[in-house]
Amino acid sequence: MTIELTWLGHSTVVLDLDGVRLVADPLLRPHGGILRRRGSQPEESSWAGAHAVLLSHLHHDHAEVSSLRLLGQVPVLTSTENAAWVTGKGLLGRGLGEEEWVEVGGVEVRLVPAVHHSRPMPHRPNAAHGHLVRGPSGVVWVAGDTGIHPAMEDLAAMAGAPVDLAAVPVGGWGPRLSPGHLGPDEAAVACRMSGASWAVPVHWGTLHLPGGSRRPRGWMDAAGPHFERALAREAPDCKAVVLDVGGSVRVAR
Repeated sequence: MTIELTWLGHSTVVLDLDGVRLVADPLLRPHGGILRRRGSQPEESSWAGAHAVLLSHLHHDHAEVSSLRLLGQVPVLTSTENAAWVTGKGLLGRGLGEEEWVEVGGVEVRLVPAVHHSRPMPHRPNAAHGHLVRGPSGVVWVAGDTGIHPAMEDLAAMAGAPVDLAAVPVGGWGPRLSPGHLGPDEAAVACRMSGASWAVPVHWGTLHLPGGSRRPRGWMDAAGPHFERALAREAPDCKAVVLDVGGSVRVAR
């Protein structure tokens, strides 16, 4: 039994677990609002056939409406506040309550806390969270945008089993991070707190402001390797898998 995770850039991951395909924070278009994507947009074959969407929050680089529509009428699993907004866009918003697990095929999904309230939006709710996914093949934590918080130490207890694989943000769309984000060092600490066995860095190396991809030089390529070094120091029992955009990892329990 294996878990397969494919990184499509920024925070978009495709999770294939026990015959179920979940797509987290889909950004499937060439750009995200004013932000530019480095490289080509994801191929349809990499995300097609999703059974549900994991939506962490409603910032434009995570909740891009045209990308959500590309996935069709599948449940968008998010907070109740966010689900109402999603439904208002003609999509299938499915709000989850605190500690509620929802079944999708042969796996279960619940929300977990996140701390990400530094950029409220006037026309979208500001609820933020991550997701836990559990099935016969294991447990996956998709952190969403967040800062460090104590509940990271409770993820295994929430899941009823150790975390096998974590998808953790390690950067942003600029060289500086605002509050409510994890940099490479903080992400390594988060992995140590969660007890994850494997970790894939996301939310880096993809989006940038117009003209900002090379200033300062090399910033877009730094966060992933930095995270790998930090994880070896902070959580040596957790293995980092630094993927290229479009790359995949398979993890066996």
